[in-house]
Amino acid sequence: MKHFLQFRDFTKDEFEYLFERTRLIKAMFKSYTIYHPLKDRMLAMVFEKQSTRTRVSFEAGIHQLGGSSINLTTGETQLGRGEPIEDVARVISRMVDLVMIRTFDQSIIERFAAYSRVPVINGLTNQFHPCQILADVFTYIEHRGDIAGKTVAWIGDGNNMCSTWLQAAAIFDFQLHVASPQGYAINESLISEAEKPHLTLFADPMEAARNADLVTTDVWTSMGFEAETDERKRDFADFQVDAEMMAVARPDALFMHCLPAHRGEEVSAEVLEGTQSVVWDEAENRLHAQKALMEYLILGQVAQN
Repeated sequence: MKHFLQFRDFTKDEFEYLFERTRLIKAMFKSYTIYHPLKDRMLAMVFEKQSTRTRVSFEAGIHQLGGSSINLTTGETQLGRGEPIEDVARVISRMVDLVMIRTFDQSIIERFAAYSRVPVINGLTNQFHPCQILADVFTYIEHRGDIAGKTVAWIGDGNNMCSTWLQAAAIFDFQLHVASPQGYAINESLISEAEKPHLTLFADPMEAARNADLVTTDVWTSMGFEAETDERKRDFADFQVDAEMMAVARPDALFMHCLPAHRGEEVSAEVLEGTQSVVWDEAENRLHAQKALMEYLILGQVAQN
């Protein structure tokens, strides 16, 4: 049994298998081909943080694979009344085939997985967002081919997305340029020795984006930090991805954003809606990549269709 709690939980070979399955599953979706390998399987989705894309992509995904889902929030379960996460894991995992959790600290999902009898997927924690980067790397490959040897520029908060991009850089052998305001740097305690050679830090976001193959960013104020919104707007004022910044990247550079996006803050409307932006493909690919992930965690490798 495997879990997907952070990006480095899988090997490059496993990701390459998942990307091939994602391509096939997406092609079946586009051609209206019914594919139900997870018939009668049940996914439990536990949300301690609100979501749009994560909930829709997982709920639609398990249904399209022939299964069903249960949506649980803190307010609707005993988690909201202080039941130990270990007890919740032991009970829920006896009733379903797969669990996706979107929560706060990484330790919560690790404790759940330690007591779960079924695979657990990280739908987002404060430290990592592996499902999003799974879709993002697939989207880059879909548009531009192999990501090995390329440069990804991360502009903004050194948050869970940034840390997960660095894990991907070590696995796929590309470089990550990170430009963050002072006080918002990537969490060094999350960086492994294998990942350090793939990371370059910049004070100037324009220099981070220079000659990049992909420029990506996130909101200035992540969920849970709303009290810092005004302060962050001041601190991040020079870290907007705009046309001037995209102009110093490679001519065929792509722009990505995990969404939701705040036009005029972390990204200009011109870039978000521009020809280099692949954010809508990126968002859709959450659905297909997660279907491949759920299939793999429940069934293991299957014969290619």
